[in-house]
Amino acid sequence: MANTTGRPAVFVSRKVFPEVIAKLSEHFDVEMNDTDSVLPPDQLAQRLQGKVGVLTTGSERVDAALLAANPQLRIVANIAVGFNNFDMAAINNAGVLATNTPDVLTETTADFGFALLMATARRVTESEHFLRAGQWNKWSLDMFAGAEVHGSTLGILGMGRIGQAIARRGAHGFGMKVIYHNRSRLAPELEAECKASYVDKATLLKTADHVMLVLPYSPEAHHTIGSAEIAQMKPTATLVNIARGGIVDDAALALALRNRVIAAAGLDVFEGEPKVHPDLLTVPNVVLTPHIASATMGTRMAMAMLAADNVIAFLTTGKAVTPLNAAAVAKA
Repeated sequence: MANTTGRPAVFVSRKVFPEVIAKLSEHFDVEMNDTDSVLPPDQLAQRLQGKVGVLTTGSERVDAALLAANPQLRIVANIAVGFNNFDMAAINNAGVLATNTPDVLTETTADFGFALLMATARRVTESEHFLRAGQWNKWSLDMFAGAEVHGSTLGILGMGRIGQAIARRGAHGFGMKVIYHNRSRLAPELEAECKASYVDKATLLKTADHVMLVLPYSPEAHHTIGSAEIAQMKPTATLVNIARGGIVDDAALALALRNRVIAAAGLDVFEGEPKVHPDLLTVPNVVLTPHIASATMGTRMAMAMLAADNVIAFLTTGKAVTPLNAAAVAKA
């Protein structure tokens, strides 16, 4: 769409709330992909022609090819806290600012992480399928007997904002012993607030009754949990992933669940999503949700508004609200 007003033009790569478009439209000519389809790279590059800013989601890859096709682009604003869809080296080299949406989704995502842990430990999905299939014809003492949550040991891999929020829920709400592993140890006051103890990864895997993954994705974190790591866990343990697809080797996990190497898993993210490894769809002891950990109306609105605020602030004042690479852009 040609820019005929002389105002800067921005593109919104997926359908967003009307309030977000209205806010952006106060400053820019706005074009939105209102079909809400994931645009192939060539179509995304075409739609970005003449645009100085873009609101993206985790589905849109921003890489050297896209940036080379759009040298006028100045800011890419992710409607997500994660940004593994960004090639940060290429973005830095192009002198483009990248932003994300931290903080506004922390508590909502932690709520969901704990909900997924509860559903996994207490076999909610498995028992619902049983009931819906008309198989419930008597009560039994051990029918769908799951794992205790209160008083158990929660192991958290990745202790950023969301990991800490989950730790607080476990320790203060459910009397859980919380252990964690992170690239760097938390400050003593944060550990005390979360009632969490730092351990190495191997100790966490072999000790925890419930393992929660909340670490960011990076090439180094690919398949942080594979068959070898699952084998270190208790056979009664559960594994929950609300981090990113690729943190877990989904094929190895499906096989481990089928062979009861661990008791159960809860997954909100997947390798190659929205595709899900077919073996995960055929094992009963897994709870599957379609990447909805931050999905409340209030939180999704806040995320989209923060992305819009980043674009508005940077293109009008030169300073974004939550930049990822301000130093690199300053040097460009």
